[in-house]
This record gives sequence, structure tokens and C-alpha cells, in this order.
Amino acid sequence: MNGESLDIKQDRMQRLKELFPELFAENQVDWEKLKAAFGEDINFANERYVLNWAGKADAFKVLQQPTTATLKPIPKESVNFDTTENLFVEGENLEVLKVLQKAYYGKVKCIIIDPPYNTGSDSFIYPDRFSEKKEDYLKRIGDKDEEGYLMKEGLFRKNSKDSGHFHSNWLSMMYPRLFLAKNLLRDDGVIFVHIDDNEVHNLRMVMNEIFGEENFVTALVWEKKKKGAFLSGKFTNIKEYVIIYCKNEKSFTGLIGEINDDLGTYPCINETNNREIRTIPAGIKSKFKEKIYFLKKGSKISVTTMDLILHSDLIIKDGILAEELVIEGNWRYSQDAMEEFAEADELYITEDLYLRRIVTHPRYKKLKDILPKEVKDQANEVNLKNLFSTGWGTNEDAKEEIRLLTGVKNLMDYPKPVLLLLKLMASIRENDFIVMDFFAGSGTLAQAVYELNLKDGGKRKFVCVQLPENTPESSNAFKAGYKTISEVAKIRIKKAIEKLHKEGRDLFSPEASNFDLGFKAFKLSSSNFKIWRGSEVSEENLEQQLNVFTNPVKEGSEKENMLYELMLKAGYELTDRVESKKGFYSIKDNELIIALDAMNEKLVAQIIAAKPQKVITLDNLFIGNDQLKTNTVLQMRDAGVDFKTI
Repeated sequence: MNGESLDIKQDRMQRLKELFPELFAENQVDWEKLKAAFGEDINFANERYVLNWAGKADAFKVLQQPTTATLKPIPKESVNFDTTENLFVEGENLEVLKVLQKAYYGKVKCIIIDPPYNTGSDSFIYPDRFSEKKEDYLKRIGDKDEEGYLMKEGLFRKNSKDSGHFHSNWLSMMYPRLFLAKNLLRDDGVIFVHIDDNEVHNLRMVMNEIFGEENFVTALVWEKKKKGAFLSGKFTNIKEYVIIYCKNEKSFTGLIGEINDDLGTYPCINETNNREIRTIPAGIKSKFKEKIYFLKKGSKISVTTMDLILHSDLIIKDGILAEELVIEGNWRYSQDAMEEFAEADELYITEDLYLRRIVTHPRYKKLKDILPKEVKDQANEVNLKNLFSTGWGTNEDAKEEIRLLTGVKNLMDYPKPVLLLLKLMASIRENDFIVMDFFAGSGTLAQAVYELNLKDGGKRKFVCVQLPENTPESSNAFKAGYKTISEVAKIRIKKAIEKLHKEGRDLFSPEASNFDLGFKAFKLSSSNFKIWRGSEVSEENLEQQLNVFTNPVKEGSEKENMLYELMLKAGYELTDRVESKKGFYSIKDNELIIALDAMNEKLVAQIIAAKPQKVITLDNLFIGNDQLKTNTVLQMRDAGVDFKTI
């Protein structure tokens, strides 16, 4: 209390800052950014403390450019399409983020993205041509593939370090995507952004501008590999960063360390390691299902593209390795390490007869037998501020995970391990929320969601977005038959589902009956409805335009595609429950009703009897019957129903 009355100006400034932190620099309103956000003449000219770059005004124009695109359902590429609450969207992520704004605004708890690091060899989409006419721009961003889906491949290009706008191009790509992503976050939401040294400084500044400096949580350091190249002539970078911001510090509940005693499991073999012989002590556990199992000396155990060769008999009795095992393979660990893991009860034989290691936090291992339970849990918490330790996975682990799923070596460059994403999600103080990745890559996030939900009984749902970027012809992915990165992701997710089924992870027990092991596939597509462009209508073609719009539906549009477009644009999620009833579709137990086939008095009465909040139908269903339309409008109004025609 300072004895003064409320400072009206300061109070209003604070409220403005909470709503639009991007309009402030050093706690003062940046009037040029204010004009840029809400005006037409966008120009950043004055010298002051602000993040600026060549093309920033163009990035704002891209951000403000509305889209009429939609998402087309692809049930044949999905798993459990009718019941799953997970989404995989194939398409250019900026357009997809715009399409999702109305339906997912403020609904996403967590965003985890691994964007291009701008190394000089990666490619991405960035705006740099705004001298062209609006129609040319719309035509160019509407590039379609052979099936008619929007691709935006014409904008997808390499950002060379020789470019005079090297950092500017990256910022122009990131700014609108991060801005739209913030809209999708819940008020208590959090975003994790992977990055390396190339752009970490610019990322912090652009995140400060969009999210507000006060909403910075922390910058984590992740050990992406255990050691550098042996013959490297310079320092080898073995770290990356995870930059974390919350949507609103007042609503954000913070992050926690993990509370499970196991930090995860790791394979003991790796294809790139030398082939050597290891002796495995008797007594380690086995997950092999048969009570007694024998495999003679000289036999091979196939692990996708590798073989393990037995130099002694393999004998398993009652889930235990009965005799010492001598085995040849591409071992990651030394003989001494394998013996140490076995003694610590961290080594086990899998159902497929190869070896994995359970990693346990060392503090827990030392204290778990002498401390009371509440202290055990506290001792076992991992400091989330340091990922530079065992248990978070490496790029090498990630490549091995994909190889084990697909059988293809080096399918993706620099993938993220499942454990890293799993544990970032586990740091959130709840387990029922939507998590999004709009740089989905190989689909690691989807697998991490499955694994974590199965581990803790959670109900996390993912939304993954990936551009159908062509795989290079020289890549292992292309040689293995994968034409696009989005195809890699979809197949990888399906392989992860198959793996969980194969492992029999109690997926069909009563406790796991609600476990969601599927995803709905969608593709970015042009609208199913004709778009009225009033600025292009002249006196000469007005009558022709009006005749064309007698039927607003584009030729060839399918009902299911129109259904999901209308759901999205009415603010409903793509995973909301849809029931096909006689004459109409019911969404979320009749909260929304969409009628696309016919309208008559009987059907109108049935719809009103269902007590919907909103009804959407096609205007051309009333052609030739103006009285029916007038009566329908009046009846819907009397029933308190929001009635719309397209």
C-alpha cells in the first residue's frame, strides 16, 4: 500500500501486456508493433531494443493471411479411426495451425517441437516474396500433388549459409508458427522447443517477444550423444537445448521430476558397434513366455538387421537364465559393465531373446532399502533442469529405436529418443491432456504418448503435423520405399502400435480397456465449398457468379470431407464423437447437428427433438421450397437453436 489511488494507466497497460506480450519491449508499448498487429501499413523503422530482421513485416503478413483450407479425413491410413482421440495431419504446418485455430484455441496443454536448426543444410518454408499480387500468392501456396492435396512444396527450400538473410529466413519461418501455437495453448500450458547452438540465441529472443520474458521457465541441456568423433580436429558438440516457456506464469503449475524408480530401458546391442563376445551371468530375469526354453550352441537370434550368435547353450527355466550364457553380438557395453548390470539386477532377456538394461536412478538404488517411502520418492526425483545424465536417451538410441521398429538403418537424421519426449511430458502435473508436435518428423511423440499412457494409466492425446516433404533419393528412407517424411511417421507410428501389441503389454486387461492405441489421419486440402471473392466480381460477370453459387459445394466434394470441414469451422475437435443418424450427423451427443442430404418437415422435427445447440445445413437443400426454409428458421429460433446454412 502506497497511499495512492489505483494507477488507471498502469492497470490498463498491465492488462494489455497479459493479453498481448508481443506488443511490449522493456515494459513499454511498442507502437510500431501495435500498428503491425492491428493495422495494414506494417513497417519497423525506429532504432530501439527490439528483435528485428529483414522480412519481419512479411512474417506478420503471413501470420495475418487467413486460410480457407480444411483437413480431409483419410480413414484407410488411420488406426481405429472411429474411436481414437489421436490425430496425425499431413500438410504444411503453418496452414494446418491456421485451420486448427478455431477448433483447438486454448485447448492444448503441452507443445513439444523439434524445428529445423538452421545448420545451412536443412530446408524449410519461409516467406520472402510479397511483391506479387494476392491472387498469385494464393495460387502459389495452393500447389497440389497428383491427388489434389495442398503441398506448398513450391515454398520448401534450402536455407544456405551463403544467403544474406540466413538468420532472417529462419526467424521468418518460426515467428508465425510460434505465434499461432501460443493461441492453441491452454492458459496453464507449456511449450518445449528443441534447438542447438545455431539459433538458440534468436529462439530465446523470439520466444520472449511472443510469450513474454516473464513466462520463460528454463533452458535444459540435453546430452545428444555420449562422445564426439574420435578423430575430430575441433571441439565436438554433444549437447542440445530444450527451451521451455509457459503460456501464463500465473496459471502455470510448474514441472516435476519423475517419481518412478525406473528411468527406462536400453538395448545392450547397437548395429554400429564392433562385434564381440560377452559372457552373461546365470540368474538374470527373462521375459520369454515359455516356462522352459532351450536353444543350442551355434544358433542365431535375429534382431531386425543384426544377428546374435550363441557360443553356449541358452537355457531358460521359470523366467530365469539357468546357466551362464556366452553370446556374440554388436555390444554397447564392456564385459565388466554387463557383469555390473547383472549384479545390480538391471539386465534382462527380452521376449525376442536379446538383452536390455533397466536404468535406475543411483540415489534411489543406494537409499531405497533404508528410507521410509515418502523419503524414497523424494530421493528418486530427478532434477528436470539437467538432462546431461543417464536416462534421457541419445540420438544413437533414437536411431536404434527406429531401426528395431522398421528394420531400416539410419532411416532419419538426428531423431529424438522416445525417453526424452516421454519424460518431458511426464514432468507435467497431470496425465489427461492434448500434446502437439507440428514438426513431427518420424513421429517420436506419438510413440512416447503410447508408452507413457501405458506406463502410468494416463489419457494423453497427441496432435502430430508433418509436411509431406520428399525424402532424398540418396537416403535410406527413399531406398526403403518411403517417399515422404510424413509417410515415414505414419508407418513408424503403426509399427510402434504393432510392437505394443506384440509385447502383450496388458492392452486387453480391464484396466487397459480405455487405452487409446490408434490415430486419425487427415491431409491438408482445399475447401469443399466455393469461396465468394467479392473484389473479383464485375458488373459483367455478376449474374454468372450468382448462378455458380446457387450450389455452394464444389464438384466432387464428399460428404465426410464436408462434415469434418464444417465441424472444424464450427469450433469442434476432429476427434469429437460423430454419429451418423437417418438424415443427419450428430456431433458430441447432439450438441451439433449437420444435415447434408435433404431437408423436409419431418427431418426438421426430428432435429429439433434432439435438442441441439447448433444446426448447420446446406442452403441448396431448400431450393424450390422457400416456405420450408422460412418455417425452419422460425422453428429453430423458437427452440433456441443456432441455425446456419452454407
